[in-house]
Amino acid sequence: MGEKKEMVAPEYDVNAKWDACIDLTTRRFVYSSLGGAFAGLLFFRSPVTRWASIAFGAGIGIGSAYTDCSRAFDADTSVSQAAEE
Repeated sequence: MGEKKEMVAPEYDVNAKWDACIDLTTRRFVYSSLGGAFAGLLFFRSPVTRWASIAFGAGIGIGSAYTDCSRAFDADTSVSQAAEE
């Protein structure tokens, strides 16, 4: 009849963290690529430098998303290590 669902603490819910990281990475990649494209159109004339500014923007977006996601996943280890001490 009634199913019991075990509630997982938010800091231990890995699926939610993966979903948040994929969402964050996608958004930052797209927004920073668009920013790089806009800057490339505004400042550069050569197609090569325009593509380079798009790639630079995409790299910044992916790098910042990676940093935030690694902090989210490293929070688990610091909590479990503090509990062991």
